[in-house]
Parts: sequence; structure tokens; C-alpha cells
Amino acid sequence: MLYYDMPLYRPPSEGNNLIIQATLGCSFNRCAFCSMYRSKVYRPRPLDDVFADIDAAARVWPEAHRIFLADGDAMVLPADHLHAILDRLRDRFPALARVSAYATPANLLKKSPEDLEGLRAAKLSLVYLGVESGSPAVLRRITKGASVDGMATALDKARAAGLKVSATVILGLAGAEGWEDHITATAALINRAPPTYLSTLQLFLEPERQRPFVEQMTRDGTPFTVQDDAAVLAEQRLFLEHMAPPAPVIFRSNHASNALALAGTLPKDRDRLLAQVAAAQTMMGGPGWRPRPMRAL
Repeated sequence: MLYYDMPLYRPPSEGNNLIIQATLGCSFNRCAFCSMYRSKVYRPRPLDDVFADIDAAARVWPEAHRIFLADGDAMVLPADHLHAILDRLRDRFPALARVSAYATPANLLKKSPEDLEGLRAAKLSLVYLGVESGSPAVLRRITKGASVDGMATALDKARAAGLKVSATVILGLAGAEGWEDHITATAALINRAPPTYLSTLQLFLEPERQRPFVEQMTRDGTPFTVQDDAAVLAEQRLFLEHMAPPAPVIFRSNHASNALALAGTLPKDRDRLLAQVAAAQTMMGGPGWRPRPMRAL
């Protein structure tokens, strides 16, 4: 039996996969919009505890072939620590095909190309990276802890090492006052350094984060007005209009925070996706629409 230190989060695509907690909390934990790990003090779990969980999971699910390393950014762990976990996973799960984890830009920038290539060879082949925005002003206001150039370098570095990257950007993050700069700059960043997978999320603030978020976004005197669903659709449309990645990017908007679910490959399916957004703008609540009470993190 596995006993998780709650709360436990994972990407939508990891919903049917085994989760092993390699760390607790998030090593950065200062992004203005994020409430996921506010209740936890970051710490790496002792290897013996991680190994015990791996062994317990292998006894009940030996055929597991995809494993997600939680919590907030397991890629912060030193390469040798990660290799010890990966060695144990490969030994206990003969069918293991893929290990994945959340990462921050700093996690990727601090590891050498050889570190990343070695982890890829050991089956840690997918990282989830929160890009959030390509606007320097927005990244500064949300305390992302990364610059646009740093974000692009992290994306390029991961791709060069053979890692697949699933990146997320957040619609509504700049509010009504700065949305066009946020969207066009974010599209420019993705076009400059395309990830393997890309998801747009809709800004979703837990009740306890709503006031602190707005206070942080306005502390420099810049106003912030929350975008409604119609405005977020306008952001989604502008983002897609500006997307012209030099390599195919698998695109999704299936996160639980989103009002409208979209799926396709960019730039090939851009026109079809834009038509879906236009249809939703005409009649909100139609196919693919998620009512507000059903949205979550």
C-alpha cells in the first residue's frame, strides 16, 4: 500500500500511471498564481523511503510501464539521486517505458547536457515545464523566477538532450490590461523554442490565492482585472493566430481549468482550432465547453 503525502498533483496525461513521490512540495513555491504546494515545506524524500514505495508498488502493479515522479519539481534532485531512483524503477518494473516529472527552468539550466542525456538514457524521458508567459513584465510580476531567455534556453537544452517537454502557458494571467502583450510574447517564445507538447491553461485561483495574487499583480501600480470567459477565448484565438512553430507541436487545452477543450497539432491544425474557438465565441456552452463549476486545478 502506498501512502501519499497529500495534496498530490499530477498532469492530466498521468492520470492512469503510477505516481511515486520523490520529493515533497516545490523547491521554488513562489509563483503568485500557484496554491498547489503552499501547505508543504519542500524536502527531498530519503532514498530508503522512496525505494520502499517503489517496492510496495511493484508487488501490486509489476506491469506498470509509465511512472510519474512527484511532487512539484522532482528534477531539482541531483542527477545521482535521480539515477538511484531510476535504477530501482527499472529493476522493479520490467516493462518500464517512461518516467516523467515536473521541472522548473532552473532545474534544467542547472543540470549539464551530460546530466540530462544520462537521465534520458535511464528512461526519464518527459518533463513538464510551466512556461506561463513569454512577457518579461508578466514573468516578473508573477515571480516566476525565470527570464524569457532563460526559459528558451531551458527548452532548447532539454530538447537537445533528447527529452520530450510538455509545456504549459496560462491564459488570463496578465488580466484585461496586459493580455495582448502577454499572448503575443508567449506565442513568440513558443515559436522560438518549441516544446514537444503544449497546453494552454485558464487562470484558476483557489479562494485563498485570489486576494494575494491580485495584490502581487498590482503592487507596482499596474491595474489587474480578471478576464471573463469571453476574454479568455479572445486570448486563445490570438495565441493560435500567432503560432508558427518551426517543428510540429502537439497542442491540447484539456486541463481541468479550461472552459474550452481543444486538441490538434500546430501549425498543421491551426485553422481548424481557430474555427472551433470562433464557434465557441459565437455560442459559449456548446461542444467541448466545461461549465465553471466543473473547473479545477
